[in-house]
Amino acid sequence: MNHLSKPSIQELRRLALENHFSLTPEEVRVFYSLTAKTLKSYERMITLANKARSNSNPRRGRGHLPSARENPLGAWAWKCSIKNERRTNGKLVGRTIAIKDNVAVAGIPLQNGSPLMKGFIPSVDATIVTRILDEGGEIIGKSRCENLCVSGGSHTSYPEPVRNPHNPSFMAGGSSSGSAALLGSGEVDMAIGADQAGSIRIPSSWCGVFGLKPTTGLVPYTGIIGMDPVLDTAGPMANTAFDVALLLEVIAGKDYFDPRQIGTPDRIPEYTKEIRKGVKGIRVGVVKEGFGWEEVSERDVDDLVRESAFLFQNLDAKVSEVSIPYHREALHVWTGIVTEGTWHHMIRDNGLEHLWSGPFDPFLLRHWARAVRRSGDKLAASAKLISLMGSYMSKKYYGEYYALARNLRYSLMRAYDRALESYDLLLMPTTPQKAMPFEENSSNLERSLSLCMVNLHNTCAFNVSGHPALSVPCGMSQGLPVGLMLIGRYYEESKILRAAYAFEKVCTTQLKEKMKQEKLS
Repeated sequence: MNHLSKPSIQELRRLALENHFSLTPEEVRVFYSLTAKTLKSYERMITLANKARSNSNPRRGRGHLPSARENPLGAWAWKCSIKNERRTNGKLVGRTIAIKDNVAVAGIPLQNGSPLMKGFIPSVDATIVTRILDEGGEIIGKSRCENLCVSGGSHTSYPEPVRNPHNPSFMAGGSSSGSAALLGSGEVDMAIGADQAGSIRIPSSWCGVFGLKPTTGLVPYTGIIGMDPVLDTAGPMANTAFDVALLLEVIAGKDYFDPRQIGTPDRIPEYTKEIRKGVKGIRVGVVKEGFGWEEVSERDVDDLVRESAFLFQNLDAKVSEVSIPYHREALHVWTGIVTEGTWHHMIRDNGLEHLWSGPFDPFLLRHWARAVRRSGDKLAASAKLISLMGSYMSKKYYGEYYALARNLRYSLMRAYDRALESYDLLLMPTTPQKAMPFEENSSNLERSLSLCMVNLHNTCAFNVSGHPALSVPCGMSQGLPVGLMLIGRYYEESKILRAAYAFEKVCTTQLKEKMKQEKLS
């Protein structure tokens, strides 16, 4: 941080007008003289911050940018090897983990899928990174994500797209595209994703892995780049339900910095023990409105998910259809929140959430603000659209419609809660369709933007409502995976994981064998 410059008298007058008041000559004189005193405190803070930063940066190898040979799917953003050598008996000892590249790992570049973040290196680990290392996990790299995480496809990541491990001609899904592709290709045991509209569950569905968006606030978001605090959620991804439970057990729980953790229980369940209890008597509601989206749903996906749903009956669960009409409105409410919320958070305020009670990285804020102002043309097209509409709606209507969307969120929450009074779990397709192919005419802007949003219809609802939701691989069609989504009550991840574990154990042995044979062929 550089020496601070004092505002001129002309700047003070301009700033006053921008803030809807004017200054008298006497006010100008007094305010101008007081600016120097205020800036002395700011300059002292700079000294204190630089000292704290130098003391907080752990000594570790920096790793390297992977070569094309090391990165055939374009799923790695960075390769490294970070672990606590002294931790020999932790829950994650012997496990390799990929960290989505919007999560801070001290000393390792953080790019968030965008050229605008090039050159930024955090000095402090995100809370969940600290927890992984404390339990003996080895972080072997940062997984590539979509450009600023604003895409459900995997065609926007910088500098290249992330390819599906089952067929490289198809997308991996986004925005946690690299995490899902690395799991699907067997390169890591576990991965971290972050989810604002389905960004954990969409790529999990398209790559045939398990991905959990926990109850909002269960996993601390401290040290992770977000879009809107109402929607931001981090969670575990893995090739088995047990490994999802294990990773959740490590990263969940209060860190006393994240203000969204008000309802987070003080004691986190032992998910790896709870998961074995079976699903006898559990009531599963197949949500009618999660199927048959016009111009989006694929018949084979709907059919396979329905068939899989009733396989739970073989596990002694009770399965029946339920109607939640409000589910079809969720995309509209999500749009109202994400449009203005993301613009406020990412563009207007440079990622600074003023009501946030936890720590910030001021160097991240500065890097991002300067990059946007100097090279804003490099913003992802989806981020440009959000910026245009978010700033328009906010300035034209003073935040009225953002407030309306936030209020409608409670109507959506109640709709699912009412259904969950009669059912323990809700079930629907994770995405209405299988992975989509990369298109030759990638320069078609309108089509590229539509591919960012085409698969959010079922997933975004639970970012708005905050309910936990898990994508479970349930079969293959035309050589591509299909995922079903299980949704539960707040903080009842154990019940979701029990159902996923039972389903996987009894019903997916043949699926795994089929996937293996297809890879070999």
